[in-house]
Amino acid sequence: MQGLSELNRERLDASALCRQLVPQGSVEAFLADHRHELFPDEMFEDLFLSKRGRPSIPADTVASVMVLQALEGLSDRDAARALTDRISWKVACGLALDEEGFDYSVLTYWRSRLRNSARPERIFEAVRAVIEATGVLKGKTRRALDSTLLDDAVATQDTVTQLVAAIRRVRRVVPGAREVTLVGHDYDSAGKPLIAWDDEVARGELVNALVNDALAVLGACEGIEDPEGASATGLLALVAGQDVELSDDGRWRIVRGVAKDRVISVVDPESRHMHKSRSEYRDGYKAHLCVEPETGLITAAALTPASTPDGPTGVELLEGEEPGLQVLADGAYGSGETLAALGDAGHHRAIKPHPTPSAIPGGFQRDDFVVDEAAGTVTCPAGHVVTISARRHATFGARCTNCPLRTSCTNAKDGRTLHFTVHDAELVESRRAWRDGDFISDYRKYHPMVERSIAWLVSDHSRRVRFRGVEKNQMGLTTRVAAINLRRLINLGLVHDGAWRLTTI
Repeated sequence: MQGLSELNRERLDASALCRQLVPQGSVEAFLADHRHELFPDEMFEDLFLSKRGRPSIPADTVASVMVLQALEGLSDRDAARALTDRISWKVACGLALDEEGFDYSVLTYWRSRLRNSARPERIFEAVRAVIEATGVLKGKTRRALDSTLLDDAVATQDTVTQLVAAIRRVRRVVPGAREVTLVGHDYDSAGKPLIAWDDEVARGELVNALVNDALAVLGACEGIEDPEGASATGLLALVAGQDVELSDDGRWRIVRGVAKDRVISVVDPESRHMHKSRSEYRDGYKAHLCVEPETGLITAAALTPASTPDGPTGVELLEGEEPGLQVLADGAYGSGETLAALGDAGHHRAIKPHPTPSAIPGGFQRDDFVVDEAAGTVTCPAGHVVTISARRHATFGARCTNCPLRTSCTNAKDGRTLHFTVHDAELVESRRAWRDGDFISDYRKYHPMVERSIAWLVSDHSRRVRFRGVEKNQMGLTTRVAAINLRRLINLGLVHDGAWRLTTI
């Protein structure tokens, strides 16, 4: 059953005795005064529908601990300890000075309850409701989009480790899988297979044997209907096929290159590789943010595997916003599909485009060609006109042979060929607006503000996620965002005197 807050103070109530020790304007001081208004009991009553059993920890106490935990980037154990031995936390959460708090497993239990509820992100929603009540975003017509990489909580696994782990899991959860005769490894033993790892032939034999073992296990598990067994066999099928190929002699070998959207760990199958540059990559997830740049408040946040493109997620973060926003973003949001989606939503795009490459350094680029979509033609800088094909290709061919501008246009033997996307006009207009400076002053003034919000997000050891999988880490992200937004509101003068309002705006 749900535990309710006791409004009558205890004899050793930390707030009554030590409130003056907590700095005014801190999140702890704010929660001490207003946690009941921010996190009322009825906000969490659907989590404890039964009226029987031992009462839970009061909702405002647990929610306040979760906010402080997210704000400081603490583990469950460290958060529970802070509640036990830090006066500021006791004041914030309404505990007595001699109260021990609760076991760290309570936080795991509450997260599980929230995650399985109809409103798993209600802490974020509670702070967002405060933002709306203050009216701080009224008249704010800009939003900045950006993303940042978050390191995963597990180690990246090589192909051999993934195959062994996936086979072990299937043998553990699927009845009958242990009856399959396997020869590649003793899957009941810990660790990796014992071979001469510097011997290329031995490594090749092992990979071939492991893949054949995986195929044998999958063949014995066809038609499995148990959800856990189906998940295990599906993961095994994925890791058994993403990194290997059949050689000419019919043996399995490691494929050259990296498979697209490759699973990097069977412990956390949703974690992915992400390149920060051509030479540097990281593993994990990507946090996508939508920020109001003048206040620094984060209006929406989403977590995805690191390989997810920014544009579509950015469009989703703007859902529910009124049309007419100026959307500021870098080139990661400059695809034709994203530009078109933002335009269809009625927003003004202030997105820095990627530069277009030219076939000849310093030569003619795509924007030097004139496209007539109505006529279905393209005119080159020399005045040659060709028709756009059904596949949206324009081939100039023999027209380039004696063209005086050829040396500045193409070095292809068969002449210049252009390839157009269905959103080519959107891309051309985006590059024109940037060149002509239509929004460059706004971009330089407001877009860097989103970097400030990202810096707040990843500070206090919060660059690494604490859980496995998108669902759990999404809730962790929004709780962290809620804590950051609450701190920002407090700095803007948030008070509650019958209604939420800001004293500095």
